[in-house]
Amino acid sequence: MLHGWQNRRPREHWQWQLVEALRSAGEQVLYPQFPDPDRPSLPVWTELLRAELAQLGTAERVVVAHSLAVALWLHAAPDLSPPERVDRVLLVSPPSPLVLARHPDVAAFAQPRPDAAAVAAAEGSTRLVCSDDDPYCPETAPVAYADLAVDTDLIAGGQHLDPDAGYGAWPSALAWCLNPTVRLLSR
Repeated sequence: MLHGWQNRRPREHWQWQLVEALRSAGEQVLYPQFPDPDRPSLPVWTELLRAELAQLGTAERVVVAHSLAVALWLHAAPDLSPPERVDRVLLVSPPSPLVLARHPDVAAFAQPRPDAAAVAAAEGSTRLVCSDDDPYCPETAPVAYADLAVDTDLIAGGQHLDPDAGYGAWPSALAWCLNPTVRLLSR
């Protein structure tokens, strides 16, 4: 479970609640607090991501990334070694590279854009879930990330799919973690 910019893993966030639900179901779940979430460092966050991947067992390996963690994943995935690769990835509410580039604290996450073929080769199946009115991705993620050509669930009126938009418990995110054929729906 990978959080985004300025996120300190609050209990009311759907990611926290998803972690708790998965652990209650007997799943191994890692949910690291990335260092300095207000001024994230791409190299530091990438190093922690790789360390966390090294701790995962041999059962199905699933990554759920929200917001800035999507950009982190897209930068890191092409360079993952075979033992670091995962089976499935859920990319939730990626911020627009144009929006990231305007904020000095996260601009490094915007450039350079990773090669879509390299990202696809680095993991198994990938699903993108986003809303049609995310303030951090005004052009919408299906447009901003069209080059990834991944299966997408578009949620009307979901904003950034965070607690401010009412995303605490998110049953379809839990269902997807347990069954990759489930489509993600609004809360």
